[in-house]
Amino acid sequence: MWLAAYKAAPQVHERDRMDPAHLVNHQVVTSLLGSPEWEELRRETVGDPVAAAMAVLAQADALRRILERTQDAQDAADAQAKAEQEAADTAAAVAAALDRAADAADEGTVPVEAADAVEQAIAAAETADQTAVDAAGSAEQALAAAAPGVRALARAAAADAAEQAREEAALMAAWGVGPGQLERMDFDERAALAQRLRDGRLGEFAALVGRFRQMATAQRARRVEHVPGEYVGITLGDDLSRVIPSEIAQLGVPELRAVFAAKYAEAGLMLYDTRGEENTGQGAIVACVDCSWSMTIRGRDGISGEAWAKAAALALLDQARNANPRRDFVAVLFASANELHVIRFPAGRPVAITDLIDLGEHFFAGGTYFQTPLSTAVEILEAEFNADGKAKGDIVLITDGECEVDENWMRAWNDAKARLDFRTFGIAVRAPRSATEPGGVLDALCDNLRAVDDLTQPDDTADLFRTI
Repeated sequence: MWLAAYKAAPQVHERDRMDPAHLVNHQVVTSLLGSPEWEELRRETVGDPVAAAMAVLAQADALRRILERTQDAQDAADAQAKAEQEAADTAAAVAAALDRAADAADEGTVPVEAADAVEQAIAAAETADQTAVDAAGSAEQALAAAAPGVRALARAAAADAAEQAREEAALMAAWGVGPGQLERMDFDERAALAQRLRDGRLGEFAALVGRFRQMATAQRARRVEHVPGEYVGITLGDDLSRVIPSEIAQLGVPELRAVFAAKYAEAGLMLYDTRGEENTGQGAIVACVDCSWSMTIRGRDGISGEAWAKAAALALLDQARNANPRRDFVAVLFASANELHVIRFPAGRPVAITDLIDLGEHFFAGGTYFQTPLSTAVEILEAEFNADGKAKGDIVLITDGECEVDENWMRAWNDAKARLDFRTFGIAVRAPRSATEPGGVLDALCDNLRAVDDLTQPDDTADLFRTI
């Protein structure tokens, strides 16, 4: 079964070439290979030895049931094999008896004892041959009786294994674990990783992480450099792609074509004025993720603020990885004033699976304090600016609470923003209404602030992923 899942073009020996005792196994394997469910499974397993092994193990229970259901057929096949061996042995005994009779013959006369031995050997051989024929018929009937059940169980098992393989592939993809990384893992490591991502807190995040990644990918695909955005008025210029219809209409009147040409030469054509979204980030993306106790509370949709925030952070990691050039990404997990955990994803280093798991699993369950994580984010951007000269970083604060900040700290924050030219995006996840009202702390901290109440809809923050 492992070879059937792993090999690119598996071939099964013809049935008549099989030992009778192996015909049950032959039927199981041919039932699998002939099913569309098995072909679906092979999409995930061909050429991947560990995936093929996991697929076989996923069918272990079904295989046990198949073997139980085919026990009578296997017993009959074993009896057939034994009978055929006995028939072969008796045929050999006939040949031996004939040789002894020939040796004992004297002038063409065979002794009575030798002749009797030959007759007895022939009779035994005939009986053994008939027994073998009867055993083969019984085995064939038992195998035919078991065949429908074997096919049904084999197809069901393959379908379940294919579903598990798809789920694992989707799970790994959601967490950013690529096929190349998986192929470098041994069986125990990969199985343990799949189990870890499937269970507990990480398992709860998987579906949301996948939706966020898909949404962010879609937004990257839509983003085109230098594309005009929303029409906001009329201006003058020579951009023919934005000329208003009344100017273009002049081209339809021969007498006015010269007027149009003159306006074009002087950049005096009336154009639609647009306001587009500018993607100016160059420095690191720093996601400050609130890990206070209240973030674990689930809403009516069954999703916690923690799950939403960490899914958004992983999508921001994708943004950093897909930027041109790549940008560093740093996750700053925070809660109370002394609770801080920083996970770095440098642009020049592959994403480590252990760091992804650390981001998903680490949690404080403390209070909410903004100054420590935001000061840390500024230090990260300042260090990058001093080392590489990169400015225009982005800080994304994801929280469900509100917290007062010191006036002196706020002045230092504004000074750092002017010096490093970074942008601050705020996402209030089911935060109190006062947190996002004009004049609130979040409003003062952030250049771009939005509130998210429906945590099943990552698209609510789609504009953020177009901008960062």
